[in-house]
Amino acid sequence: MIEAGVVVVTGNPVYWHLPPNRTGGSLPDSRALWDVLWNLRKEEGLGFAHSHPGSGTPGPSWTDLTTFSSIERGLGRRLNWWITSSNRVIHLSWMGPEELDYVPVTIEQPMWADELRRLSVWLET
Repeated sequence: MIEAGVVVVTGNPVYWHLPPNRTGGSLPDSRALWDVLWNLRKEEGLGFAHSHPGSGTPGPSWTDLTTFSSIERGLGRRLNWWITSSNRVIHLSWMGPEELDYVPVTIEQPMWADELRRLSVWLET
């Protein structure tokens, strides 16, 4: 599996993040991703979703949490964050008071979740 990402505004996908150097455990950022986020930083419902390998309820990694915090500091606002597995989706938002206090909630499948999974290409082993 290769991680994939999508920028979402008010529930709608607006940019599929599929950098060529992504792996099953890494989804690097890019100038194109930052341009999209920066240009949309004032939009309501702005967020980013990415895929994790496996099934069941996914959880954020330490890298996920520090990345969420860094992006929000860079944009000057809080975002919505989602992580998908092959069969579940969680939504995370900052609840504080600590810098990395993001609370996950399992949610119903958003309309973009199946496409994000499809773009998380399963690799032959």
